[in-house]
Amino acid sequence: MIEVHNLTKRYGRFVALDRISFRAHQGEIVGFLGPNGAGKTTTMRILSGYMPPTDGAAKVAGLDVFEDSLEVRRRVGYLPETVPLYRDMTTRGYLKFVAELRGTPHPKQRADEALERVGMQDRARSLIRSLSKGMRQRVGLAQAIVHDPQVLILDEPTIGLDPHQVQDLRALIRELGRTRTVLLSTHILSEAEQLCDRIVIIDRGHIVAQDTPDRLRETLFQGGRLFVRVDGDTPQAVARVLGRVRGVEKVETPRDGEYIVRARAGQDVRAALAETVVEHGWALLELRPWATTLEEIFLELTSRMDATHASKAPKRKGRGYA
Repeated sequence: MIEVHNLTKRYGRFVALDRISFRAHQGEIVGFLGPNGAGKTTTMRILSGYMPPTDGAAKVAGLDVFEDSLEVRRRVGYLPETVPLYRDMTTRGYLKFVAELRGTPHPKQRADEALERVGMQDRARSLIRSLSKGMRQRVGLAQAIVHDPQVLILDEPTIGLDPHQVQDLRALIRELGRTRTVLLSTHILSEAEQLCDRIVIIDRGHIVAQDTPDRLRETLFQGGRLFVRVDGDTPQAVARVLGRVRGVEKVETPRDGEYIVRARAGQDVRAALAETVVEHGWALLELRPWATTLEEIFLELTSRMDATHASKAPKRKGRGYA
């Protein structure tokens, strides 16, 4: 439903997007992750027809976003980070107005259906200025679905909401994602983990990874990680001994008596770790797999990008001073 191939966007000499490629299928919620300034909003503006790319191609429902911009907009519902609302209109009046602008048949009926879909039918006659931030966000989502689009593009949809509002909006996005393609931009990693079928991680205009959360874990930490709790010698001594076990790549000590052991790819070191602990006369209190979080994946990948950029940066020649 969404196809992006070598998409590039330049602002003068600054490259906001550098030949990125990804896909999103019907009935799939795809999380678009990245730090501030990574290129998420630029990508979404291009896909929604708000701005043209400098190079590359982007298609929605098989239509080119630049050459068939009007047709693409008919098929896309876009919720920008700052919701475009007219505060002096009623919620129903605003949605009816949006439906009319889009040329949607039966605009009043569609406005009422959109309000019901987002749970706002009891506030149809309320002025938008009187609504809470969470309710205004729901109205913004209603304007994105009032024309029954095939694709939803949501830029930071839960930002600034309280926990109850976030929970309600996430449930609504899940429901909408059953029959539509949803591209969801967020920097809240737990949100992406809960909502998304697939993750695309972008940093400094480059896509650094894309896959399901589970496959990202498997790919990034192929050897697997184990949580080990030991009652024995000093943390430094235990970590040193565990690090010498065959197949162990690295040992971290987050807290006294607790160790995160990373194994090399294809190595199962559980039995060897247990044997080593017992041989040293220590008590093995716990030994279990250590689940990699999306936050850890994100930090690992973006830190690799930092290292790559640092290695490619030209070294400045300066004067030496005694």
